[in-house]
Amino acid sequence: MNFRRTVNSTLRRTTGMELRRVAKPGAPSAAPKPAAPKPADFRPTADPELDRLLRKPVFIMSAVRSGSTLLRVLLDGHSRLHAPHELHIRRLTVGYQTSLAKRSMDVLDLDTPDLEHLLWDRVLHREVAKSGKEFIVDKTPSNAFVWKRIAACWPDARYVFLLRHPASIARSWHESDPEKRPLDVATEDALRYMKAVERARGGLSGHTVRYEQLTDDPAATVKGICDFLDIEWEPGLLEYGKRPKQDLQRGLGDWREKIRSGSVQPGRDLPDAADVPENLREICAAWGYDADRAGARSE
Repeated sequence: MNFRRTVNSTLRRTTGMELRRVAKPGAPSAAPKPAAPKPADFRPTADPELDRLLRKPVFIMSAVRSGSTLLRVLLDGHSRLHAPHELHIRRLTVGYQTSLAKRSMDVLDLDTPDLEHLLWDRVLHREVAKSGKEFIVDKTPSNAFVWKRIAACWPDARYVFLLRHPASIARSWHESDPEKRPLDVATEDALRYMKAVERARGGLSGHTVRYEQLTDDPAATVKGICDFLDIEWEPGLLEYGKRPKQDLQRGLGDWREKIRSGSVQPGRDLPDAADVPENLREICAAWGYDADRAGARSE
């Protein structure tokens, strides 16, 4: 056995492979591993002052391809706001390597979601502390799927809801990878995000802005967000082209030529009613886009 371990260690280091024992013909197969237990339902922290380092985080709740990268690079120019690339904290998990480890945490009254919330908070706090600023802004679109958990994790969190015409979202999502996402597939996929954002809007208090407003009048739109966050307006917010763009990476937000231009570009024309897919009409109505030219109504 020790010899096989030594050989496997060498093979993994040099080739990435290892020797495995092959069952004899007719031998019973090994029993499948039991499924990992589902994590317990999450709960609000019992003591935010004790359990949370982060204060008043800001979450941009939006569907994919809604202009959240543009909004975050603008907000990142504020002296008090740090708005990094998408952080995907909901995918950071913890586990127990032994039953004793779990038992020990149980005695501390920390279940799996509690431990994950501590991890999430520490990661975001480290990032904002590293920036030297006061508040962090996270714009990961998939956060909309876990809005209840985010609200439980940070009771003092603030929310900016960024809307865009649903048909424009679907079209842009398709164009970002047309081979992988034909238009009908992109539409259904983007609609999942839109429905999640709408559920978050129904369950949270926050400030709603539209992509069309952001591109038409970025100064007024960003000023409105500053007022909501109770921070002063700074004219340099709109000059994001003067800042480094190392974090504009595929998979972590928009990365293409339009966002790399360094200035706010005009949005695409709003679709005609005939071009709005049937499965998007309900969310169009919920978001206040008219049926006949889908013009945005201010809120």
